[in-house]
Amino acid sequence: MPAELQSTSQGQTLILTLRNPERRNAIDPVMYAAGVEALGVAESSPDIRSVVITGADGMFCSGGNLQRLLANRQEAPQVQAQSIEGLHNWIETIRTYPKPVIAAVEGAAAGAGFSLALACDFIVAARNAVFVMAYSNVALSPDGGASWSLAHALPRQIATEILMCGDRISAERLHTLGLVNRLAEAGNALDAALALAEQLNARAPNALASIKELLNEAPHAQLTHHLGHERDHFVKNLHHANGGAGISAFLEKRVPRYE
Repeated sequence: MPAELQSTSQGQTLILTLRNPERRNAIDPVMYAAGVEALGVAESSPDIRSVVITGADGMFCSGGNLQRLLANRQEAPQVQAQSIEGLHNWIETIRTYPKPVIAAVEGAAAGAGFSLALACDFIVAARNAVFVMAYSNVALSPDGGASWSLAHALPRQIATEILMCGDRISAERLHTLGLVNRLAEAGNALDAALALAEQLNARAPNALASIKELLNEAPHAQLTHHLGHERDHFVKNLHHANGGAGISAFLEKRVPRYE
């Protein structure tokens, strides 16, 4: 079977499934492009309020295809650079996507697979899942935003350990470190991720989009500048129809319905 990114939906959640059975769901440029396209279509659909990225057959993603990387050594460096640009386009699309994106991890998330999970807003992992930044194990440095994500989320010493040592890290440890949001029993990561998605789907999409945008800006913004952005988002959301619906429902002790 060829490598592919399968797109299905459950309720208001888009499910993107990495499928590459011969290479443990390794990802490639065709899948990067498919991911960007799927998110682009879903962004404009009011029927989709969240996205879950998972892997087929109990395995999240083994990262890049080492055979393809070895072949690219015989090509001009620009060939590999263009491939990485495709991956980075997908990563950036996920990071800036206005709807919540959840990684549902079973088995292993290695190399670029780990980077992909880190790009998501939430990580739900099976208790027996493992994560590994495998780059240094084959004399490579990270891609997919791994160094950025880890440097922003963890103390320098821990981020350095994860990237330089290339050891397998348990989902339990990453949960303790704050990188994994929720743990699930083996085989139940997707169900747990979909339950989280349903919780998010019930909230106002415009408010969640504002939260994600503010969180993306915060690490680089001075407080005065960021306070201005918080003010602008708050006022915009207050005057959105969902703002009225949410406040009225709370005061009337009923469940709100958001557009």
